[in-house]
Amino acid sequence: MYQSAFFCSYKLAGNVCGFFEVTFLELIKAIFLGALQGLTEFLPVSSSGHLVLGSELLNFQEQGLAFDVFLHLGTLISVCIVFRKELAAMVSAPFAVIRGSADEELKRYFLWDIYVVVATLPAVGAGLFLKDSIEGIFTNILLVYCMLFVTGIIMTVTPYIKERKVSLNCPRALLIGCAQAMAIFPGLSRSGSTIFTGMLLGVNRETVARFSFIMSIPAILGAVVLQSSDLLQNPPDSGSLVVIVAGTIASAIAGYFAIVLLLNVIRRNKLQYFGYYCLFLASSGLLYTFFTG
Repeated sequence: MYQSAFFCSYKLAGNVCGFFEVTFLELIKAIFLGALQGLTEFLPVSSSGHLVLGSELLNFQEQGLAFDVFLHLGTLISVCIVFRKELAAMVSAPFAVIRGSADEELKRYFLWDIYVVVATLPAVGAGLFLKDSIEGIFTNILLVYCMLFVTGIIMTVTPYIKERKVSLNCPRALLIGCAQAMAIFPGLSRSGSTIFTGMLLGVNRETVARFSFIMSIPAILGAVVLQSSDLLQNPPDSGSLVVIVAGTIASAIAGYFAIVLLLNVIRRNKLQYFGYYCLFLASSGLLYTFFTG
């Protein structure tokens, strides 16, 4: 009897320890992927490309729809915190214009509202009409390396682009939005593509960087909304909530510091270092694939 009771207690203790071990490993995995998402969402190195490579090379299994949605919410929180003053002005600007009480600054933010809407249109079109046809490319590691190579090239040439100090307008915003839509390919950086396009058009690099971050809000929010219906049909169980919250917090914190870092790098016109990193990663990946594939 005592031996049976001891055996049951031992087995229960073993199961409890195993549960906490799995939970701890899942927690570490969630924090890593959350930080990776937050950093690479805004740094010009491609978040989607790094998540594909991280999951493949580190043998991370699919974390689930809820985890993916909340990681995006984490990055959304970070950009809203950094640009809270600008966003508050952009929200109040239309009402001030309607009342006829808008000063020059609020009128400028009202124009930014229009530019963000215009820039978001290509991404909306890509998300609605190409969603099913592009899902398969996220398993193509070779494509990720090639797109990272493209990201590396466009970042390394940024110091040589002359600034012409032209202003944002609807046509330029639309072209920047097209660059954002093209970044649906994993490995092609959204922030890198939009900043590079804005600089080619002659817009001040810090201005186009801030515009790139702010225009990411509807794009990220749109991705969350598109996935929300599936999430409501398959809500996460209570055991997954701790892991999801940890990943979300890590994503928000990492995203905040990534934005601050990139703005500082852009002021110093040193984007080429991100290009060197992408070229190194792409070249190493292609060589590894060639010799092991």
